[in-house]
Amino acid sequence: MLGVDLDGVCGDYTSALRRSVAARRGVDPASLAEQRTFGTFSEWGLDAATFEEAHRAAVVEDRIFRTMPALPGVADALWRLSDAGVWIRIITHRLLFNWAHEITAADTAAWLELQRIPYRDLCFIGDKPTVGADLYVDDSPRMVGALREAGRRVIVFDQPYNQDLAGPRATDWEQLTDMVLAEVEERRLQTALPLDGAGPAVGRG
Repeated sequence: MLGVDLDGVCGDYTSALRRSVAARRGVDPASLAEQRTFGTFSEWGLDAATFEEAHRAAVVEDRIFRTMPALPGVADALWRLSDAGVWIRIITHRLLFNWAHEITAADTAAWLELQRIPYRDLCFIGDKPTVGADLYVDDSPRMVGALREAGRRVIVFDQPYNQDLAGPRATDWEQLTDMVLAEVEERRLQTALPLDGAGPAVGRG
C-alpha cells in the first residue's frame, strides 16, 4: 500500500493559497515570496491566527480544494502505479481546523475525480503513521519526521521548505513512480489487481 499526501504532493496548495491571499490584498501573486519554511507562510507576513483566516477564506470562499492545480504528471503517474497493482491510499490532514469539514471533504473528493486521480481509499487523518501503509510519500518536514520516528518508510516529495530532510527524495512524479516500483520489486510487496472500470472510456489524467 502506498500512502499519498495531497497538498504539496498531488495538488499545488501553495499557488492556490497565494492567489487567494493576493486577491484579498489587491496585489500581484508574484509579489508573495516563495515558501521557504513549512507552516503558517511567515514569508507573507502571516502568523498562526492570520494563516487560519487566510486558509479559511481560501477553502470556504475560493474553494481551492476543488480548483487548485494538480502538480505535473501526478494523474498519469498514479495510473501507472495502479495498473502495476499498487494500492493507493490518499492520506491528508486537511481537517486541520474545527470548521468547514463538509466543504473540505466534498471538494477533495470532487478534485480527485476532476483530476482523474485513481485511488482505493481516502483518509482524513493527522496521525498518518497509524494508517500502516508500506510506503508513504509526503512533503511536510513534521510529518516525514513523525513517520520515520514510527519506523515507516517514506519518500520525501521535493519542496523548497523540506531541503534539510534526508532522502530518499523525489523531485517529480516520474522519478517518484520509478522509485515506488523499484521499492515494490525490492521488498516484494503484495500488489492488488488494477482498478476495475478504469479503461479509456472513463478517462485518465
